[in-house]
Amino acid sequence: MRDEIIRILIVDDHPVVREGLRGLLSFKPGFEVIGEAEDGDEAVQQAAALKPDVIVMDLEMPRQNGLEAARAILADAPNARILLLTSFARDQRIFTCLDSGVLGCLLKDSAPQELFRAIRDVHRGQLALHPAIARRVLQRRQMTQSEENPQGLTEREIEVLRLIARGLSNQEIADELVISLPTVRTHVNHILSKLSLENRSQAILYALRHDIASLDDLCP
Repeated sequence: MRDEIIRILIVDDHPVVREGLRGLLSFKPGFEVIGEAEDGDEAVQQAAALKPDVIVMDLEMPRQNGLEAARAILADAPNARILLLTSFARDQRIFTCLDSGVLGCLLKDSAPQELFRAIRDVHRGQLALHPAIARRVLQRRQMTQSEENPQGLTEREIEVLRLIARGLSNQEIADELVISLPTVRTHVNHILSKLSLENRSQAILYALRHDIASLDDLCP
C-alpha cells in the first residue's frame, strides 16, 4: 500500500524561499505542494480554499504575521496542522503560537531531514519543535513551577494526558488503555475543562511544564 500523500501549503513573503521550499518538498516522496501564499492574509484565504494537510508558514510576514494568520486559520479550522518557521529561537511569539494551537516550530536553518520529520509529526498531530525552541519550552516550564499542580486530575486522566503528550490519537489511547473510545473522549474533555485548556497542543505543553511528560515522550 502506498504511503499517504501529505498536501502542503507554503507561506512566505520571499519568493526565493517559497521556490526553495517547493523544490525541496516536491521531490520528496510522500509530499505534495498544493499551493503558495505570500503573506498572512493570502494564507488564511488559501487555507480555507485548499484545505491542506499541513501549512508550512513563516512567522515574520507583512499584513498578517504567522501568529495572526495561524490564529485566524485555527479559528476557522481548529484541527488545522501548522508548522511555523522562524529565524529566532528567542522570539517570544513562539510561546503564544504554541498556546494558540500551532503544533510545530522550526528554525529556518534546520536541515532538510528535520523539516521532513517535523511535517510528518505535525501531520500526525504531534508537537514538533527545533531543539533550541524545545529547550526554551522546558526553561519556561521551570519558571512556572509555582503554577497550580494538576491536583484536579484523576490518576486515569493524568495517564491519558501523558499519552496525549506522546501524540497518540483517541483511538490509540483507547487501545493502549483497553478502554472504549467514548470513555477516552470523556477523559480528554475533562482534562481540557479542568485545566482550562482549549486544545491538545496546549495539553501537551501543560504536560511538559508540570513534568507529566518529557521531551523523550514527544519522540517515541
